[in-house]
Amino acid sequence: MSTLDVARAELALAVLYLNKAEARDKICRAIQYGAKFLSDGQPGTAQNVDKSTSLARKLFRLFKFINDLHALISPNAPGTPLPLILLGKSKNALLSTYLFLDQFVWLGRSGIYKNKEQTELIGRISFFSWMGSSICTALVEIGELGRLSSSIKKLEKELKNTDKYKNEQYRSKLQKSNERSLALIKAGTDIVVAVGLLQLAPKKVTPRVTGAFGFVSSLISCYQLLPSPPKDKAS
Repeated sequence: MSTLDVARAELALAVLYLNKAEARDKICRAIQYGAKFLSDGQPGTAQNVDKSTSLARKLFRLFKFINDLHALISPNAPGTPLPLILLGKSKNALLSTYLFLDQFVWLGRSGIYKNKEQTELIGRISFFSWMGSSICTALVEIGELGRLSSSIKKLEKELKNTDKYKNEQYRSKLQKSNERSLALIKAGTDIVVAVGLLQLAPKKVTPRVTGAFGFVSSLISCYQLLPSPPKDKAS
């Protein structure tokens, strides 16, 4: 491929990426939590960026609760253990609740809904729902990683006298393991962010700590949404 062809391919991937509402939301989230880290909860430009970006992001999430509502009533993959199914469904239910309530928070903070105390209460309930969904996600990922680890060890025994890295099934399982490990790290950072936003441990999880963990979580989300580059065609 020529330099121009490479540039076109890379720009096409960038367009594909930025066309996703989810990707734009996560980029805004990185800006929001980066600003929170810089402000450390103190009034100023950084805090204004944090608050305005947080409000703007809520528009990206209007009616997004339908996605997890659909996942809640969808069948699970065959062979999934019951505890993981229950945890997965709990995650979907809690995340759908968070996204549904978040719409009322937007109505309150944009001035459409006038009851400030009710808006704050709904906001706290929504954050508790998000924290619960993040805990369920972490537990699901731990369980799935355990299943994958057993499967990989079994496959390694079968491929004992061969180059396991040339085996497509082995590489696929290894990739899934890496993806789930990253998802587990993200879920862990999201739990810390939720604790910070709810001020459950204000002395330890300060606005700066919340901002740092939120920024890392956002970067992971941005990475997870990257489109796969096209494979080179054999000449």
